[in-house]
Amino acid sequence: MSKLRVAADGEVVRAFANGGEWRNTWRPAGPAPDGQPHGSTGLCVTPQGQVVLINQRGERWEWPGGRPEGDETWEETLRREMLEETCCRVTAARLLGYSRGVCVSGHEAGLVLVRSIWRAEVEVLPWVAEFEVAERGFFAPADLQSTFWMDAGWEPIFCRALLEAGLLVSRSGSEAT
Repeated sequence: MSKLRVAADGEVVRAFANGGEWRNTWRPAGPAPDGQPHGSTGLCVTPQGQVVLINQRGERWEWPGGRPEGDETWEETLRREMLEETCCRVTAARLLGYSRGVCVSGHEAGLVLVRSIWRAEVEVLPWVAEFEVAERGFFAPADLQSTFWMDAGWEPIFCRALLEAGLLVSRSGSEAT
């Protein structure tokens, strides 16, 4: 297996989304970087050590998250979105860091978005398909890189989040270096 690429603090990672090119950086936990707050995303971990992913369109598994409502804090957004999208109650949350993206082309050029990324210990509640989510799934950390879907170029940010959460393992099951 090739070595996983993990974003370093402040390293610019080129990625694509919504028809545009983005320059993303990983920012460590602490004060939020400058930019428009774009919500919270969680690596939800069950008491059995599985990670909860969601499937919105019946095609691909993604990590849950969403945008703030009203004057919610980063953590309040995380807790609400995890309950809405995964039917899981956050019992403990740890801020891992931020993804800060600057759109350099496309219809969103000039936009600067910041998303907080968390590790959330969760209590799994009965599943009720609501909002935009079709289903939820439970995955071993070693299966995340082969299961998780993302737009081109986002792997270093995703792998950094997994590393910070203590969930980055190679497909062979050992921790990645």
